Amino acid sequence: MKRATIVLLAVFGGACRHDPGTFIWVDDFREEFPTDGEYVIRQGDTVNVRVFGQEAMSARSRVRADGKISLPFLNDVTAAGFTPVVLSAQLQTRLKEFINNPVVTISLEEIRPVPVSVLGEVPRPAIYTLDPNAGVLQALAAAGGFTNFASKELFVLRNPPDGSKAHRIRFDYDALTKAAGKGASFKLRPGDVIIVE
Repeated sequence: MKRATIVLLAVFGGACRHDPGTFIWVDDFREEFPTDGEYVIRQGDTVNVRVFGQEAMSARSRVRADGKISLPFLNDVTAAGFTPVVLSAQLQTRLKEFINNPVVTISLEEIRPVPVSVLGEVPRPAIYTLDPNAGVLQALAAAGGFTNFASKELFVLRNPPDGSKAHRIRFDYDALTKAAGKGASFKLRPGDVIIVE
């Protein structure tokens, strides 16, 4: 009987210990689709597409939930996930079927706020709509900081655009408050989930 009790304690005792699981530190995290700091167009943004000298081909359009915008001559065009510069180049290529040497400029007229979830040991866990340049500290402030039980272990769960397995990115709270490392410049994206343990 003693031996069975020891085995059970070993099994359940090990299961009760805190295990942060698999993660990558924010300083080691690399985006699969880097943008060199340029803004990436998202669903809900409003863009102004101007074709130089061609008013009939120009349009102002909101990016739909499927990531597309509607443009004259081209119909539905995928805009979400591209920077304005990349999207301009793609449209110029496609418009060559209709005009010679098209020049396309894209400006962002309205940027949709970023919806993120804050869960775990915070006073007000919820979904928050934040400024497009918000980081982890802004999300924590919106949720009221930490509860008395928080260990201040911070993670961001992020789903890659290609639909592959979510990244679990770990942050050091002290480094965040000192604006040290990559965590200080990390920008949240729509759908990110901040977990406070």
